[in-house]
Parts: sequence; structure tokens; C-alpha cells
Amino acid sequence: MKLIADGGSTKTDWAVAEEGMVMQRIVTQGINPFHQDERLIARILSEELISQLAFPIDSISFYGAGCTPEMSPKLQGVLRRMFPHAGEIGAFGDLLAAARAVWGHKTGIVCILGTGANSGLYDGREIVMNTPPLGYILGDEGSGAALGKSFLNAIFKGFLPAEMRDDYLDWAGLTYADIISKVYREPLANRFLASAARYIVLHLDNRALRELVKANFRQFFRRNIVQYHRCSPTVSLGAVGSIAWHFRELFSETAREEGYEPAKVIKSPIEGLVRFHAEL
Repeated sequence: MKLIADGGSTKTDWAVAEEGMVMQRIVTQGINPFHQDERLIARILSEELISQLAFPIDSISFYGAGCTPEMSPKLQGVLRRMFPHAGEIGAFGDLLAAARAVWGHKTGIVCILGTGANSGLYDGREIVMNTPPLGYILGDEGSGAALGKSFLNAIFKGFLPAEMRDDYLDWAGLTYADIISKVYREPLANRFLASAARYIVLHLDNRALRELVKANFRQFFRRNIVQYHRCSPTVSLGAVGSIAWHFRELFSETAREEGYEPAKVIKSPIEGLVRFHAEL
């Protein structure tokens, strides 16, 4: 049996699969070797994963945001100790997860659009080009954090109706002072900014708000994707993540307006990763 994981900071999706069939699904808390020590990772694996597994595991493929070349050996070591009878154990980055889930063994451009943003040119095996996203202060165009920043700017500077500002503040249970505090004085400002997307998706009947979402995607294409298009002008575009998924119609519409062919948008990589590993 193959154990395949899509690890995020909040939760990790695990799938036990055999020949492309998912035999068991498990969700644990997030695992990120960049932020967690080996003891904590081992505890999560023992208490939340291994205690629920119904099948012996022959190989493990873990994908996650913290799986950099420097951090992957740390996670692989913990997995090896917790699964001593498993054969091959690999730890890979979340961008490669998105690429393999969307494109399998084909060439394509892949985008991650969630709280943050990332993108890459994929050759069917590896990421061969990556525009650095730079985080929500310097970049992350197209992300939930960037969208939230634009939205809050627009409601307080009068580019969206005052009624929408008041409605949002009531919906979120916040005041102007609360927002300033959450952005400038409290931790995880990027997550707070991205939380505004939940309000935005409920009000897409507003033309100005739809244009705000499209402007966010437009900046993503112009600042990030154009570099890949120059190298491979005929490749198609695919995306994963909550922002890409919930605004998929506007994402695809903006992509076409910018000269790209959006092939697919998926919410989560795990099903595509199961298919990819079944074909190896």
C-alpha cells in the first residue's frame, strides 16, 4: 500500500492507495518540518495517523510547504523511524504536489492560490522554473492575502460602496481599529487578510467586487506567469487552492483575457497525487 500525504500548516490529508484506488482517508493536524520539531511530528504521526491506519504501508510520499531541500531529510527521518518496514520514503514541496496533481506526467504551468501564492513551470517530472512569490508584503499577487488587502483598501478609501463597508464590518464583527490592530500588531496578518475572501465570494453579484477579484488575478499573471509564457508560449495553465477554486470562473476568465489557456482548476491535490503515483 502507498501512503500519500498533502501537508499544510492547518491540516494534512492522507490517502492509503493501491493501484490508484483510495482504500482509506485520514486527516491529521498540519505537519510542517520548518515549524515543528521531530518530537512533535512523531507525536502527530503516532496519535493521529498510525493509530487509525488499517493497512500495512509499503511506501510513503509526503508533500508539503515546509519540505525544502534543507528540511526534507528531517521529515524523512521521522517517517523512517515511525514506519520502519516501509520501502521508499520521499518528502517533496507543495508546488511539486500541485504540478503532479494537475498535470500528472504532462508539461504545464501550475499555480497555487490560497492564503499565499506560488507558481512554476513543470516539465512532467520536476519544477524547472519558479518565479519567487516574495510573500504577502512584497508579492503574493493573486493570493487571498493580496485580495483581502485590496478589498480593505477599497472599502475604507471609498472605491466600494459605504454600505458594503458597513455590511462587511458587521459580518466580520470588527471595527476599523480592530482591522488596523490585526494587520499591524497581531501575528498571522496574512491569514486575517485572506479571511476577507469568504465575504467577497458571497457578494460576487457586485460588479465592482468582481473587477477587484479579476484585478488581483491580473496582477498574478503579469507579475508571475508571464516569465513562463516567454519560455513556453504554448503550455496550458492549471491551478489549485481555495482562492483559485472558489473564484474559478473569474480566474479562468482573466486568464483568457491575458492570453493563457486555463486547462483545469482543482480544490485539493490529494486525488491527483494518488493518480500520479499509480502511474509510476
